[in-house]
Amino acid sequence: MKTRAAVHVEHGKPLAVEEVELGDPGPLEVLVKLYASGICHSQLHQIHNPATPTPTLLGHEATGVVMARGRQVSHVKEGDRVMVTWVPRDLTPETAGLSRNTKYTFRGGAQEARGVYTWSEHVLAHEQLVLPLDPEVPTDVTAIIGCATVTGVGAVIGSAKVQPGETVAVFGVGGVGINAIAGAKIAGAIKIIAVDLVDEKLRFAQEFGATDVVNGKQTDPVEAIRSLTGGGVDYAFDAIGMESVINQCLESVKPGVLGLRRGGTAVSVGIPQGDVTIKRGLFPGGERSLIGSLGGTSHPIEDFPQYVHWFKQGALPLDKMVTKVYDGLDRINDGVQALERGEISGRSIMVYDRP
Repeated sequence: MKTRAAVHVEHGKPLAVEEVELGDPGPLEVLVKLYASGICHSQLHQIHNPATPTPTLLGHEATGVVMARGRQVSHVKEGDRVMVTWVPRDLTPETAGLSRNTKYTFRGGAQEARGVYTWSEHVLAHEQLVLPLDPEVPTDVTAIIGCATVTGVGAVIGSAKVQPGETVAVFGVGGVGINAIAGAKIAGAIKIIAVDLVDEKLRFAQEFGATDVVNGKQTDPVEAIRSLTGGGVDYAFDAIGMESVINQCLESVKPGVLGLRRGGTAVSVGIPQGDVTIKRGLFPGGERSLIGSLGGTSHPIEDFPQYVHWFKQGALPLDKMVTKVYDGLDRINDGVQALERGEISGRSIMVYDRP
């Protein structure tokens, strides 16, 4: 079938909204008509990275409805509302190494889509990247579950496993950082410190559970966190991906006491765009830990229904996290530019259609 997608065709140029052609679903594929898609900062890295192949289809969080499915797909059927994500829903050791790429045609040439894409009006996706969506919830704001929520909430609850009564700092309170803050509140953290360079975003973070805010332009965030916690937090999350921030996270967690306890844990969530050097003195003294969190160490078949449940309860206010809605795919370049300029608090989405 023919559909439209935002295609990265040339480095340094706006995305081209053009026609692409999708084939019928293979045995393990699902054809989804999309309702809405989030606009994620990760795609900015792809757009600006000269190593990104062209053409490339982008986007990796969405909602939609199943139009057709392959003969081996049994967890969703035609007419089901679904979530689309980049995190495999339920891998086994036997299926973990299999390709989840799909095919499409662009400007007459056969192409391969790497993983999933959602800056499009339809997607042909591997069944591992499609999950059922509760028909009682809206299809617009739930689009961000597939990346912002699974990455942010998942980092806190799935990767770090924050426990009630522990303390947390989150560096960078964009779409992922806001979800990490909400996740820390759900987990029962008693102190949640938001760190950013923009006061407006820090005020926004307080709506989701931040108990304290630190403007990194105005004060040393490491010293501020140590002062607020009497020595450092249990967990510090880097939702940016900069070398300096990863080091600040390590410096912000409490040091261990030899013979008594280990130190805190820094969690790298944002994707660094180069090599990262850790400051001398942070290891092994203090017995701090640095761990990576990719996709929130998530098991979507179990975690996504829990996120939806928290949303329905009001504990995970996705509707408040979405602060900008673009009408249709033709606004994608406006959305990309606004994100690049730092104009988006929380998450922006595109709405293609509504059920």
